[in-house]
This record gives sequence, C-alpha cells and structure tokens, in this order.
Amino acid sequence: MADLRELYQEVVIDHSRRPRNFHKLEGANRTAKGYNPLCGDKIALYLKVRDGRVEDASFEGSGCAISTASASIMTETVKGKTADEAEALFKNFHGLVTTGASPDSGAHLGKLEAFSKVGDYPARVKCATLAWHTLRSALAGGEDVVSTE
Repeated sequence: MADLRELYQEVVIDHSRRPRNFHKLEGANRTAKGYNPLCGDKIALYLKVRDGRVEDASFEGSGCAISTASASIMTETVKGKTADEAEALFKNFHGLVTTGASPDSGAHLGKLEAFSKVGDYPARVKCATLAWHTLRSALAGGEDVVSTE
C-alpha cells in the first residue's frame, strides 16, 4: 500500500509540475473545453485525428495537481489510439478511479494506475476525469463546454 501511495505521489507530482503536451496544438482538427465547477479546473483539449486515429494531443488550462496530471498522462496515452481504443481507455480509467479496479481486468493502464486511490476521495474523481470527459467530447465533435456537474 505504501508503495502505491509513493508511486501515486511521484507520478502526480511529476506530471502536475511538468505537464507533458501542455500547449495549443497547431493544426488540431478536434477541440473541446472542459470545466469542473467544484474545483475550478479548466481545460482546453486539442487533437489531431486522421483516419480515426489520434495522431497527436495536447491541452492548456489550469487546475489542481490531479487534474493537470491526469490530462498530461491522458494526452500521452491516447496518441496512436483509435477512437474506440480511447473510449475503452476512458471506461477502464473511470472504473479505476471510481472503484479502484478497471472493468477490463486485463487492461494495462500504465501510469494511469497511479490514480487507483482517487476513489478514496470522491470529490477528486471529477478532477481526475475532467480531461477524459473532454476527450470524449472532442472525439465526438462536441461544441459545448463539458462540465463535471
């Protein structure tokens, strides 16, 4: 248990202090915005999607450490994935942060597994999933701001 907490802290702190893919993506053909009114987190997500596959992803915004780290790792993880694969990742990640286990027990979430204890703090689940809900909207061509409420 202590090892998981250490991993969680290390991964979240690293990605919150030095988020990967934190910039506006020039040439993005899918975008979406998300907002978590409970915490004040805001995100703008940019995707380059070609032939149904996410070629590149980036984000901008402001938020707590969990929100920023989740967006950072998400943008790394979805690159090269199809929309269906990204949706499966969303479902597994959502299951992980709400129940501590992903619906697909064979799923390897990599660094995302560091968020498995978020469910112990229900108010933080929305922080961890904001970027993921925004990803779903971007892939679906959504125009409205995604809210966690």
